[in-house]
Amino acid sequence: MSTGVSVKLSRKRQSKPPMLGKRFQRAFLFAARMHAQQTRKKTMIPYIAHLMSVSALVLEAGGDEDLAMAALLHDVVEDCGGKPVLREVMRRFGKRVAHIVAGCTDSDVYPKPPWKVRKESYLRHLRTADADVRLVSAADKLHNVREILRDYRLGGNSIWDRFGGKREGTLWYYRALAEELCQGKGNRLVDDFCRAYEELETAVRKQKTLRQNVSKSIGQRT
Repeated sequence: MSTGVSVKLSRKRQSKPPMLGKRFQRAFLFAARMHAQQTRKKTMIPYIAHLMSVSALVLEAGGDEDLAMAALLHDVVEDCGGKPVLREVMRRFGKRVAHIVAGCTDSDVYPKPPWKVRKESYLRHLRTADADVRLVSAADKLHNVREILRDYRLGGNSIWDRFGGKREGTLWYYRALAEELCQGKGNRLVDDFCRAYEELETAVRKQKTLRQNVSKSIGQRT
């Protein structure tokens, strides 16, 4: 997939590394406790592994402590209790962290709206989201698509059963995310995400072509 947009990366680096103090530690412990019983979709991987990975990506991209904390907490509202949990995040970690977490949340109510409704709503929200939200969102989606690509290469089409949108819906959503993120001010995570999605789309297209060629070959023999 080509987005048709050249992503201009910001090469500015902080003059000093971000100080990760007791607030970051409290955010990590809060996320670990809230997600303690959760795993990644239909796997045995503890959910905290994803949150740690997203936070690491944010820090590697030059994010500060608030951004790294929000990365740890980005799914806590959506998956652990909705609006009351967002208020708790605000109380514990402050307005900026809560704002980013809210901006990365596609539903804060239970039961959740249908999958397609949530994803379309989040895409509309992302169009006006600020740089903080877009950075953490890009880190989240980058880690997701890298995992999907890895598991697709290992397990093929069976992985799509994990997702509410199945194969076509999942590919549509990540393609739309890539197109939307590339429209705004670029950063290294957006660029990496767009590249990872292109790899996934290419792998799926090659697999589809291979299946079609095999089916055609079998049909010619019979």
